[in-house]
Amino acid sequence: MNLKTKLNNILFLDIETVPQEEDWHHLAEETQELYQKKTQYQRKEEFTTEEFYNRAGIWAEFGKIICISVGYFVENEGVDQFRVTSFFGDDETKLLNEFKALLENHFSKPAHVLCAHNGKEFDFPFIARRMIVHRIELPKKLNLFGKKPWEVPHLDTLELWKFGDYKHYTSLKLLTSILGIPSPKDDIDGSEVGQVYYQEKNIQRIVNYCEKDTIAVAQILLRFNNQALLKEKDIVKV
Repeated sequence: MNLKTKLNNILFLDIETVPQEEDWHHLAEETQELYQKKTQYQRKEEFTTEEFYNRAGIWAEFGKIICISVGYFVENEGVDQFRVTSFFGDDETKLLNEFKALLENHFSKPAHVLCAHNGKEFDFPFIARRMIVHRIELPKKLNLFGKKPWEVPHLDTLELWKFGDYKHYTSLKLLTSILGIPSPKDDIDGSEVGQVYYQEKNIQRIVNYCEKDTIAVAQILLRFNNQALLKEKDIVKV
């Protein structure tokens, strides 16, 4: 691929989400009923609504963000670096506002774009919906109202890999494997994040996992553009 966007204009990101409550029985009765209706098609007859609640984190209406990791390329004394930082914790409003401040202060120019794997279907809309829930005004990079498709400042490595084949889904783990990129899934995977958050209470483990995914997205875009992969010395956590 010959991507026209300059690497230092891209903000790579990944999010980790969990159900809003640790236990199904902590939900209000009305919320339980709404979740039952929302998930009826996915559950079918295989799971009860309660059994299916551990997957609630994939819906912005029933989940919450506990970590947003971002990465970006910079030149430091003539050497290209990839800097990684994360916004995380129990206070979703705080981490969303911190992420918004980063966008508005450093990635608000017309040339700037956001990039994630399956970002257009998951990360970008999830962040925007949770901001609306918390009465946070959407930053320009997430406010898509009235924009034409070619005006949307988002890159999606899954969409790029599809090459127009919209029925085709490829996971981040599979894509890194076939492209010879170090796997970000060497500790936990998305299905285990809720358990690590609520039961182990190990948010740093989740942050590490999220940052690895963010780095992997950047590596994939480099491979798509036939450029050298990042080495460990190139990655700086800030």
